[in-house]
Amino acid sequence: MLACPLFLPCQLRDTSSNFSIRRPSAFLFRLPALVSSSLGLGNLYPALKAFASLNCKDHHCTPVHWGTGQGFIYLWTLRLQQQGEAALYRAPDTHVGCVGDMNRHYAFTNGYTAYPHGESGTFSISPHRFQPRSQPALRRRRQLIQRLFIIGGLSICILTLFFPSWRATIFGTLTLGLLSANDDFQLETVRYYDLTNAQGTARGWEREERILLCTPLRDAATHLPMFFSHLRNFTYPHHLIDLAFLVSDSKDETSSLLTQMLKDLQDDPDPKMPYGEVSVIEKDFGQKVNQDVESRHGFAAQASRRKLMAQARNWLLSATLRPNHSWVYWRDADVETAPFTILEDLMRHNKDVIVPNVWRPLPDWLGGEQPYDLNSWQESETALALADTLDEDAVIVEGYAEYATWRPHLAYLRDPYGDPDMEMEIDGVGGVSILAKARVFRSGVHFPAFSFEKHAETEAFGKMAKRMKFSVVGLPHYTIWHLYEPSLDDIRHMEEMEKERLQREAEEKEKAERTKRIKEEFKDTKAQWEKDGAAIQDMMQKDQKQQQQQKQGEATQKQGSKAESSPDSKTPSDKSN
Repeated sequence: MLACPLFLPCQLRDTSSNFSIRRPSAFLFRLPALVSSSLGLGNLYPALKAFASLNCKDHHCTPVHWGTGQGFIYLWTLRLQQQGEAALYRAPDTHVGCVGDMNRHYAFTNGYTAYPHGESGTFSISPHRFQPRSQPALRRRRQLIQRLFIIGGLSICILTLFFPSWRATIFGTLTLGLLSANDDFQLETVRYYDLTNAQGTARGWEREERILLCTPLRDAATHLPMFFSHLRNFTYPHHLIDLAFLVSDSKDETSSLLTQMLKDLQDDPDPKMPYGEVSVIEKDFGQKVNQDVESRHGFAAQASRRKLMAQARNWLLSATLRPNHSWVYWRDADVETAPFTILEDLMRHNKDVIVPNVWRPLPDWLGGEQPYDLNSWQESETALALADTLDEDAVIVEGYAEYATWRPHLAYLRDPYGDPDMEMEIDGVGGVSILAKARVFRSGVHFPAFSFEKHAETEAFGKMAKRMKFSVVGLPHYTIWHLYEPSLDDIRHMEEMEKERLQREAEEKEKAERTKRIKEEFKDTKAQWEKDGAAIQDMMQKDQKQQQQQKQGEATQKQGSKAESSPDSKTPSDKSN
């Protein structure tokens, strides 16, 4: 049995005993074919066609109708029996005659009419035309299009359900941009962010991940030229780096010089030089500790100084961190030497928190170099035992004899020839250079301005990150160099060394002058020696000549004396007589 409801509009005409229906509209005859093709009922239309040739006067016919007047809606129910008969049912209180037999020899050339002409009975349906059945190819094409629309609709529903980030694109495409995510079609006071794209990866420069570079400043006018030279040399794309500065409790020209240098940097003609968003925040925290080395690194000022520095870092971070930031890089302004690729080098490790090793150069008379940042360390049992003995508000600081923690420090494990990519798990971190994923701060990790596990600021930040199961590592063989700032002891020693140097120079100068005078007095010693030698030779020759003359004189005298003493000898006078 096959049943199909059809809603057929028509008009009712009563002629005495005959009850007839006027010609339906063209839609009446197309509707069976459309319904049968859309529902895949290929044998419905032939069944309706066969209705015209069947005799139903022995059957009950019932049209079910709603409404009054001339407008009626008939629900025709077609039942196909095994004998090929069709019955038209009507209500018991309404008499409708049955259609007589239809002669198959009076059919139209293109098929039988939709409803036969009744010769005997109380009514007849007389259509003047009908819609031919749909072609099989057209039906298949319609079915294919409908199935494609259904599959496409289901796919869109699945995509929008499981991929919320695609909803704006899908709705914008389907509505031709009328419901797109452009700012022109959204509320000006509403911003939409997808934090799934700001997680931080090992190759952020390829994925265009943004970095927030934070630098606290206080009386740093002398360090700003060096700091901006590092900014110009960074190899990470500058347009992906946002700069954030906090100027606090400064008495020098830090603020004005910072503004001028930022203007020069952002107005640089090189298109790769300007940075992204730049924020300068001014906030004083009542820091009374001086900026000289002795005051900043003195043991008495460490606890209060660290807590105020933690407040400054938290203010700067909370005011400048944006939803599109994937990384946060903390950098001190007094770093003297660092690789230009430090951001990529640290990012490549893909750790939640990572720090390099920090040393500082020294004069030759102090050894040439020295570990600087001792705040990066691994926890030790001795330090834990020490923390249990301290007050609740106490703060342990490294590098002081008052707190002997015996912790392994990252700085002391440096090997100049070691692997720079070697990692070391640490608990405390130093604040000279920190690269952290932004999700670490979004998860609640911050710089405690109170005693957290007997630590504050960056060291407490490292312990809090470890407590929240984030990875905290250091690179013992990857070294950056902090600016050398002599302490008071160094200054005294240098003053003593300067006095010794001046005294030594004075002695050397006096010795040089004495030597010069001696040289001036005896500048022709060889000639003098030759002259003296010649004089000596002359004197010797004269002595020899005198000796010879004396000898000759003595010989002459001897001969004369011999002649006088001889008897036979006579004088010439005697001979003349």
